[in-house]
Amino acid sequence: MRTAILAAVLATVGFSSASFAQSMTVGVSWSNFQEERWKTDEKAIKDALEAAGAKYVSADAQSSSAKQLSDIEALIAQGVNALIVLGQDTEAVVPAVQAAADEGIPVVAYDRLIEDPRAFYLTFDNVEVGRMQAAEVLKAAPKGNYVMIKGSPTDPNADFLRGGQQEVLQKAVDAGDIKIVGEAYTDGWLPANAQKNMEQILTQNDNKVDAVVASNDGTAGGVVAALTAQGMQGIPVSGQDADHAALNRVALGTQTVSVWKDSRVLGKTAAEIALALAGGKAAAEVPNAIKFKTPGGKDMDAILLTPVPITKENLSTVVDAGWITKDALCQGVQNGPAPCN
Repeated sequence: MRTAILAAVLATVGFSSASFAQSMTVGVSWSNFQEERWKTDEKAIKDALEAAGAKYVSADAQSSSAKQLSDIEALIAQGVNALIVLGQDTEAVVPAVQAAADEGIPVVAYDRLIEDPRAFYLTFDNVEVGRMQAAEVLKAAPKGNYVMIKGSPTDPNADFLRGGQQEVLQKAVDAGDIKIVGEAYTDGWLPANAQKNMEQILTQNDNKVDAVVASNDGTAGGVVAALTAQGMQGIPVSGQDADHAALNRVALGTQTVSVWKDSRVLGKTAAEIALALAGGKAAAEVPNAIKFKTPGGKDMDAILLTPVPITKENLSTVVDAGWITKDALCQGVQNGPAPCN
């Protein structure tokens, strides 16, 4: 089985021999591990590299842009053959791409855009994630006062998501069916900051809020905490990442949707791309690569994977896929949606 897996991985990334892959080291620079999902991503990357016989090394920037730059310098100094970078501040990290390029080391911009054509951009379609979030909230609350809790201002994904959300909501805004009464970025994507923003918006609007489009599950958790403190839990709230706590909230009815981006697929794909590029494959030749136009007008090679919205109607999907156990999903749920009924 191991031999078959190794052969499949090598075929995917274009290697001619296992010994070549085994000579490779891939360095991963994580912005932080505050979100539950990054541990899942890391395991997927490790597993794919191990299957190819390659080595994994990593560093955690602990939400510091300055530390991330020094982390990447250290990884380069260790002699890595490729870098996977989850950018803390995707503008501040550009000099690290330059440093890697100077050493001939390919860079995969992991799940967050680094606007540099020398990096290969791998993510889910974040504009589509935003559309999915807004569509499910709009379905649940076709009229009323809306709040938009955005992601970090230093992460381009925050604006990709917000753009997709607005595409869906614009018609209802123009018709006067919904009114956006509050909007805020969430520094560092931190749930505590999202909760604080939501509390302020509730105060400003005398709690007259009917729905919240929150951009990920961490911010959704902060939003739900603020709503619960006011006895308002249960109004429509969106999220993404299919964090276990968020899926449990969907089952409980305190969150409407979590857009699932299967990070096991993302991590595996990142490892395969990193090894392919380290082995000399041109970015444009990576299977399923497309040309992506950045907000700044630059063309990058990219792969955009397809997300799946998870609501009370299809909660069984994540259990069937082994993403979460039924017990974890249904904790505290009584007479809930399938499979929690």
